[in-house]
Amino acid sequence: MSKNVLPSLLTLIRSTPNLPPQSWYLIAGVTLSTLNRPADIPHVFRHAIEQDGVSPEQRLAIARRMREALVKAAAIGGLPKSINALFALKQATPSSLLDQPLEYSPTQRSAELYDVPASRILSRGQSFFDQIYGKVSKRVMGQMDRSGTEDLGITARLMYGYVLSNTSVLTAAESSFVLIAGLIPQDVNPQLKGHLKGALNNGASVAEVRAVREVVVRLCEASGMTRLGEDASSGWGWRGEVANL
Repeated sequence: MSKNVLPSLLTLIRSTPNLPPQSWYLIAGVTLSTLNRPADIPHVFRHAIEQDGVSPEQRLAIARRMREALVKAAAIGGLPKSINALFALKQATPSSLLDQPLEYSPTQRSAELYDVPASRILSRGQSFFDQIYGKVSKRVMGQMDRSGTEDLGITARLMYGYVLSNTSVLTAAESSFVLIAGLIPQDVNPQLKGHLKGALNNGASVAEVRAVREVVVRLCEASGMTRLGEDASSGWGWRGEVANL
């Protein structure tokens, strides 16, 4: 994607009908991170904070929301991509908009890790998982427990407990948008289907979820992804139609 194209694309994305307010930069940042394009993330951030009428308080909120989205994206796209994305974002972030270690934490994850009983955090994560997957949640978790190693289920419980279920900065619905943005570029329809429905369970509307999907697909296509045949032996894209509601 050309750097000359990205600003106009971001402007177009911001005006997507039914896209939830203040979600476009979260979705764009996570999509670009998953596409392994960390160098594009500062452009998204600057496009968000340099709009007319954005106050210093709003700039801080945008910075924290983008960082939290990229942290949560690690559960879907992998920690290395989130590391590179967050480091790229930091380079573009004024020092006044950074949260320093041992100072105020908007998520309170450090306190949750060291001061809160693990059982409480894991219970919150299980509730969040159950809310996303609804009536099939026990079956889905059971499948992971019986995947050949129960450690897969344990990993999911840790991710949901300590990372995904924390809604101090992003709402449950916004967290679902982050997951959708991280899944679509990876062509993993089985998981995407569950999280499209999970976004509804987390309070989003059908129109909002479809708008999020549209934005992610548009960014992926602008980055070079295409529709591949199911029998394609090479290429970068989707082997079938991207799941939808």
